Amino acid sequence: MMFDDRGDAGRQLAEKLRHLKDQKPIVLALPRGGVPVGFEIARALDAPLDLLLVRKIGVPWQPELALGAVANGAQPETFIDRELATALDISDDYVKRETARQLEEVERRRRAYCGSRAPLEIAGHTAIVVDDGIATGATMRVALQASRRRNPKRLVLATPVASADTLEKLRPLADESVCVEIPSWLGAIGFFYADFHQMSDEEVTTIVAEAAKLSAGECNRAPRAAEPTTTKSRQGFLSRHFRKTAPEPASAPARRNGHPQRSPP
Repeated sequence: MMFDDRGDAGRQLAEKLRHLKDQKPIVLALPRGGVPVGFEIARALDAPLDLLLVRKIGVPWQPELALGAVANGAQPETFIDRELATALDISDDYVKRETARQLEEVERRRRAYCGSRAPLEIAGHTAIVVDDGIATGATMRVALQASRRRNPKRLVLATPVASADTLEKLRPLADESVCVEIPSWLGAIGFFYADFHQMSDEEVTTIVAEAAKLSAGECNRAPRAAEPTTTKSRQGFLSRHFRKTAPEPASAPARRNGHPQRSPP
């Protein structure tokens, strides 16, 4: 299966999560790619959307390969694949430096996306943790561990696509795991999307603002976005995320060696 884009993936995933609607869940999306997926779930379930800020700690010479991940908060949550670090001879000094650097980036994104708004309280609620796909599972592992510390009543992992092996390893960390496509071999997440463009901070902040309006009951019809400032980004954003009719033709996503490129977490 190939999803048209992250919005399409979110709508398909939302159909598999409708049984949770009566539990009045809170949707926690991982920026950047998980945000449009989470928006569609939040809209379908009449649920509030919040961000769960997690950053990958990559291998020095191959940043897309996750060595671990870190989530900020009152108690920063960190996961490092020690077996991989040993096999690749990655020093503890590098891990410490990169962890600190990624924590700084988490804080920058928090200010950019949320301003002074405090995170939603998930204690005693069903929390749905969403990303646009799961490859190694390092980022989602930290996201689930950080969310569990906040004492939700029920913790749900939700993603459009994940490998069978990775999903099986993550299942013990959640009370329920929901996935649309579970290939035996994943390859790259971008292979499962026709449009897997690299999202901008502007797109994320626009979706977060629109989700806040929907949660407050300000929109009773197809939402009007707090539009990006440039004409090009505004048109692309509206066609990807908010039009119920078929989107206008968009330029092809960035590709390398013939394959769509994945958005960084």
